Amino acid sequence: MQSFDYHRPDSLTAAVDLLRGDDERKVLAGGQSLVPAMKHDLAAPSGIVSLRNIAEMRGITVAGGAVRIGAMTTHAEVADSADVHNAIPALAAMAARIGDAQVRNRGTLGGSIAHADPAADYPAAVLGLGATVETDQREIDADEFFTGMFTTALASDELVVAVRFPVPECAAYAKFASRASMYALTGVMVAKGPAGVRVAVTGAGFQVFRQKEMEAALAGGFTSEALDGIVQSSEGLASDLEASAEYRAHLVGVMARRAVHACL
Repeated sequence: MQSFDYHRPDSLTAAVDLLRGDDERKVLAGGQSLVPAMKHDLAAPSGIVSLRNIAEMRGITVAGGAVRIGAMTTHAEVADSADVHNAIPALAAMAARIGDAQVRNRGTLGGSIAHADPAADYPAAVLGLGATVETDQREIDADEFFTGMFTTALASDELVVAVRFPVPECAAYAKFASRASMYALTGVMVAKGPAGVRVAVTGAGFQVFRQKEMEAALAGGFTSEALDGIVQSSEGLASDLEASAEYRAHLVGVMARRAVHACL
């Protein structure tokens, strides 16, 4: 690991100013992705801008038919929140199964979606629930936020401040997890709500994606039987030592049915 400057601003404005002053500086949220990358010399920032002391980026509120979660809110805080349990229990249940206890108590919502790991859980929640990502500069619809493997619509000096999840009529997340990391080999979020029926898949491909054929079938009848005959193509899906593309394609169907069943 190379040497770097460490900055700990106590306001969003100060953090943004630091990032705009040096393109080589990186943001530190929970550190669950950046720190390992630095240890292995996969990232060598000139400086670290920690967001830990910025109170305006933390907390959970429910208003106007939506749950707003600050970017620096940890997975454990989401999992333990009575507000999230009452409004979107699927989101609390998802957060409770991310990684292990150490990861859940350090990792953050904003850090997870900004990193955009193709096997992370939160991208499926953001896309599946039709959330809105609030940054220091604008608001970004879920369908426009994730643009590729480890890439998003965020500019280099743009920070995720919060994510606003509309409260669905029902939602559920089903995941087939890696035994070692608890990342999703395939995870599916199914939601029925203000944005209609949405089915978001993580882990199977090189970025989170919506399964439009399943969405159309469920819009016609929200039952697991509505998915009968729908086969996820393995083309373009990930294949590695843990699971082939064909197996991941099979898991999309299995996890989607489990999620629908859990909704009902």
